[in-house]
Amino acid sequence: MTRTPWWEQTWSIVRLLTAGLIAAAVIAQAQVTIGGAIDDGRDVGTTIVNFFSFFTILSNVSSAIVLAWAAVWLWTRGTGPGADRIRVEPTAIAVALACVSTYMIVTGIVYNTLLRHIELPQGTTVPWSNEILHVVGPAVLLLDVLLGPRRRALGWGTIGAVVVFPIVWVGYTLVRGPLTVNPVTNAGWWYPYPFLDPNVQDGYAGVAVYVVGIAAAIAIVAWAVVGVGRRRGAQPTGSIAGSVQEPSASAPLGR
Repeated sequence: MTRTPWWEQTWSIVRLLTAGLIAAAVIAQAQVTIGGAIDDGRDVGTTIVNFFSFFTILSNVSSAIVLAWAAVWLWTRGTGPGADRIRVEPTAIAVALACVSTYMIVTGIVYNTLLRHIELPQGTTVPWSNEILHVVGPAVLLLDVLLGPRRRALGWGTIGAVVVFPIVWVGYTLVRGPLTVNPVTNAGWWYPYPFLDPNVQDGYAGVAVYVVGIAAAIAIVAWAVVGVGRRRGAQPTGSIAGSVQEPSASAPLGR
C-alpha cells in the first residue's frame, strides 16, 4: 500500500496538513507567550529568544518545514513525466526527515515521561497547541518513518548528522542559561527545562545524568529511524511507471 501512487499522494497531504497544524500551534503559543510579556512589561527580546530556545519549538518548526518540503517535492518532481526515474526521495530530504523524525519522537518521549506532570501557570500555555507540539506532531513523525513513501535507505553515518543539532543545542543552553535573566522571576539564570537547570538538579552533575540519558535516547531513536529507513528503502520499490528500485540506489552517507 505504501508504494502506490495513491498512498504517495495521500501521505503528502497528511504531511502538508501536519505542517500547517504544527505551524498554527507554534504561532498560537508564541502569541500568548510574547503577548503576555508585552502586557506585563517584561523584556520582549529575551522572551522571544527564550521561546525559540526550547527544543520542542525548534524541533516542531524544523519538522513543519521539512514535511512541507517533502510534500512539495513529491507533487512537483516526484510525479509526472520522468517520475519513473525518481524512485526515492532526494538525499537532502531523506536526511532532513531522519533528523526531524528523531527530534520529534524524542520530544514526545521526554515530554510524556519527564514533563507532563509539571503544572504550568494558567494562561501561559495554549492547551491544544501543547498537545499538538508534544503528542500529535511526534506521533505523525513516527508514522512517517513507518509509512512515508519513497523512503531512501541512508547509511549508518547519518546517525552522526542527526546528533549534531542536539549536541549544539545542549551546549548553547548550558552556556546561555547562567547569562540570561529570567524575565518572569528576575532570577539570574534561565533554562528551558528543569532537568537542564543546575539550580534545580543540585549542580551540573545532576544535569549531566539527564544529558547523558537524553543523548542515549537520541542516539537509539536515530539508530531505529535510520534502520527502519534502510530496511524499507532496500526493498524493491514499485514506481508510478512500475519500475523497480535496486538496493544500490541507497544514499552512501556512511556504511
